[in-house]
Amino acid sequence: MAVNGGRSRGGRRPTLEEVAARAGVGRGTVSRVINGSPRVSDTTRAAVEAAVAELGYVPNTAARALAANRTDAIALVVPEPETRFFAEPYFSDMLRGVGAELSETEMQLLLIFAGSDRERQRLAQYLAAHRVDGVLLVSVHADDPLPDLLAELEIPAVISGPRSVGETLTSVDSDNYGGARSAVEHLLSRGRRRIAHITGRLDVYGAQRRVDGYRAALRDAGHEVDDLLIEPGDFTEEGGRRAMTTLLAHHRDLDAVFAGSDVMAAGARQVLREAGRRIPDDVALVGYDDSAIARHMDPPLTSVRQPIEEMGRAMIDLLLAEIADRRPAASQGRERRHAVLPTELVTRASS
Repeated sequence: MAVNGGRSRGGRRPTLEEVAARAGVGRGTVSRVINGSPRVSDTTRAAVEAAVAELGYVPNTAARALAANRTDAIALVVPEPETRFFAEPYFSDMLRGVGAELSETEMQLLLIFAGSDRERQRLAQYLAAHRVDGVLLVSVHADDPLPDLLAELEIPAVISGPRSVGETLTSVDSDNYGGARSAVEHLLSRGRRRIAHITGRLDVYGAQRRVDGYRAALRDAGHEVDDLLIEPGDFTEEGGRRAMTTLLAHHRDLDAVFAGSDVMAAGARQVLREAGRRIPDDVALVGYDDSAIARHMDPPLTSVRQPIEEMGRAMIDLLLAEIADRRPAASQGRERRHAVLPTELVTRASS
């Protein structure tokens, strides 16, 4: 049987049966080899693979997915407005890591925004129809109903950063506590004593942990924690501007600022400059994420690097394991996995 570009004489595609006949095995054996089953001898596997190559057989992935009750699709769900997704480097870095790891598989990636009630309702209907094999959930707030929906629907899911210490979904996070500690310890080592903190949204567990790290570094150095120097932000540039304006209005003697994201640090820098404060001479400034923003600021921004792309890759690895297992952890008693990746302080001219 001659083939050309995966088709036999007459222009049709080679069939599974033809591969089985060429390899001298049964149809079920060919199916097991194609689907990566370990229950095949090396000799048989080699014979089937040779027949597949010789005939140019291409598996019908749609039929395979249907038979296995799979869609071969993963949803990356972002419960934020699209404007924030495209404005903050965190999301693009996460998407880059997810895409790079998923490119090694046959799975398709769907990007879904769920920042409004209407979008969340539409997503709930979509997920209830089981149109994806698993979900990656990024940037989740404590009161978000999506994680509970995923658990109810028994859809494999991995969350970027737990909602609390008792998170019930598998999660991947960076060491927010340690990263914040290193930022404040660095500022203290530079002789700064009135160190303010602009937080992220405090309904995000990672932002809470950064506040904890800030407090711990000050206490361990023998400094009293002044809660009035902790100003809430929202991870946006405008939020950084508002917080910095409030801090300067009430604490003219502050000599350092630790911002919970590079984007907020950029907003804070603008306010400091407008107030005539030199960076770092008058006020040292440290951000978080070590994004492109940090490298391109003037002066370049000292920032805590969290390995966002690596987090995206780890999320895919854990989700694929959940999908392969196909057992809801909550109902089967299997422990959820929680990966925490290390952070690193990258020192630049702003501090």
